[in-house]
Amino acid sequence: MKKVLLLSIILTSTVAKVMGRIDNSYVYVGRAVNLLKELTAGRRVIVITDENLCECCGELIQQYEHIIIGTGERSKSLESAEQVYCELISRGADRHTMIVGVGGGIVTDITGFVASTYMRGVEFGFVATTLLAQVDAAIGGKNGVNVAGYKNMVGTFCQPKFVVCDVELLKTLPTREFCAGLAEIIKAAIICDPMLFKVLEDGDVEYWVGNPEALEQVVRRAVEIKLDIVTKDEREAGLRRVLNLGHTVAHAIESRPGNYYNHGEAVAFGTVMVARMACSNGLLSGNDLERIVRLFESYGFKVAFSFSAELMEAIGKDKKREKSTLHLIVPTAIGEVKDMAVTLVELEEMFNK
Repeated sequence: MKKVLLLSIILTSTVAKVMGRIDNSYVYVGRAVNLLKELTAGRRVIVITDENLCECCGELIQQYEHIIIGTGERSKSLESAEQVYCELISRGADRHTMIVGVGGGIVTDITGFVASTYMRGVEFGFVATTLLAQVDAAIGGKNGVNVAGYKNMVGTFCQPKFVVCDVELLKTLPTREFCAGLAEIIKAAIICDPMLFKVLEDGDVEYWVGNPEALEQVVRRAVEIKLDIVTKDEREAGLRRVLNLGHTVAHAIESRPGNYYNHGEAVAFGTVMVARMACSNGLLSGNDLERIVRLFESYGFKVAFSFSAELMEAIGKDKKREKSTLHLIVPTAIGEVKDMAVTLVELEEMFNK
């Protein structure tokens, strides 16, 4: 009860509930079956989804024409995109066709990339079916595919017409995947919301899984944080970089051969690694570092510090690198971060300190 009350205090004043819509944004929180019908009324809809979701979300997907793609990061490729293009052409999809991605981050990334480039751009929307997609991957207008093992090396900035977040769809989500989304919520709290951080400290995985109403409010708050930042800087010229907290390391981990971390796990590891570096360099207090580490560990993340030349080499290939300089987002307090432009040499020295 305490958690739900605190969530209400945080959120009630900022969330507008018109058809589940968050403020005046394109994000809707509620039952997907009903919302999708309302949001696509009068349009021809082609759904892009994966084989697993076609089975578990049949009630939603079978109502529409649909294209099935593969699962896993290997499916997030130019080859997969070309297969979808060919399928759209064979079905006679035109510029008035609405493309809807129903799935997690891989599905939404491919859908957004294909739709924003097919016939130079057709309207698209998402039904996000994982917590990670609901609070991060489906929000913000970044769409892309992987190339040569590197994350999102080819893509577009193009906003969807809508994103539907239905926490009821998370009931069948494996715990590991559910926690991947929690990592992004923790990241958002570290960036700019110490009250949300405290709410997460008071909860645990079992609580959020068993209390969909409370979870829905946390999803709303995380979405609000990202939307507020993205609206001010859609193309990541400045402010939006703060959303990359933990991601410089995370993407390097994910690009390594034999990687076994999912995205949320890599973000948790990367965020803690940067927080420890910040503390070692006098930028973050020991107490805040301890709270950050304890929170990630309480949700089951393994964040033992480990730095290697191999990891540094992968960081050096980050797509956001400008010659030998990276913008590293560093926590300076819970609720505050700093954008530091550092050379790769300086970064390695800071991590090794």
